[in-house]
Amino acid sequence: MDKGEEDDDEEAWLQLRPVEPLPSQCCGSGCSPCVFDLYQRDLASWEAARASKDRSLLSGEETQSCPSKLSPETFLAFCISATDRLTKDTYLVRFALPGNSRLGLRPGQHLILRGIVDGLEIQRAYTPISPANAKGYFEVLIKCYQTGLMSQYVESWKAGDTAFWRGPFGGFFYKPNQYGELLMLAAGTGLAPMVPILQSITDNAEDETFITLVGCFKTFEGIYLKTFLREQARFWNVRTFFVLSQENSLEQLPWSYRDKTHFGRLGQDLIEELVGSCRRKPFALVCGSAEFTKDVARYLLSAGLAEDSYFLF
Repeated sequence: MDKGEEDDDEEAWLQLRPVEPLPSQCCGSGCSPCVFDLYQRDLASWEAARASKDRSLLSGEETQSCPSKLSPETFLAFCISATDRLTKDTYLVRFALPGNSRLGLRPGQHLILRGIVDGLEIQRAYTPISPANAKGYFEVLIKCYQTGLMSQYVESWKAGDTAFWRGPFGGFFYKPNQYGELLMLAAGTGLAPMVPILQSITDNAEDETFITLVGCFKTFEGIYLKTFLREQARFWNVRTFFVLSQENSLEQLPWSYRDKTHFGRLGQDLIEELVGSCRRKPFALVCGSAEFTKDVARYLLSAGLAEDSYFLF
């Protein structure tokens, strides 16, 4: 091989070199494998293939164009079958699965969504709220932000569009009757992982776990999934409470909400009251903003829960 051919061959290999992800491509939720883990894996494969001059050692395409089996490493395409705007900034999006197939997540696990806006690839974590045994579809609750890149992508969706997901991820695996009582503390869309866990319990007649669910929202109108939560609260083992930070009048609320709604924020005193009112020894599940999660973890410790008695999503 002359020098010109060697240069051409080197250029061809450099074109096959994996591209290092941008910070925006990491969802920041601690997934394993992370997009940077996948980059290091692909880079090692590329270096081995280059050293042996064997392109067959390179991995295949990263994205599969039709749903098969979920993979934490490979993005799969799913068709959007419906979008429903729940509030001014939050959407419930339904994705179709082939036939009567199931997504295959355990309750509370999440997926990573990939979006491209203005040529920039971004990835974010979202938790399906549909039942774990749902057939033919899954649903995701997504809050959009005015300046969010992923929000621009999501707000452009319409039925028939395709979105790419990989997963599952998540370190909490619920087992029936594993805990005496689950104390679910959620802020905003942090309600998402609680929904399938809650429904898996009420759908199972053999599961006698008590549930106290506390949803924190700005206003009464901003409470997500009111009908679902009202139906769940009818079960003998389920209690629901709400904390509204921008409301101050019980008279403005429906009668059925007045005795289970608190105003302000979820603070130390209310946490201690909730823990003390649990009917059995509680195990707490916490999901919300980073600040909310950090604060609530501190409150739980002060209320007497050990570090192994709560899980932070």
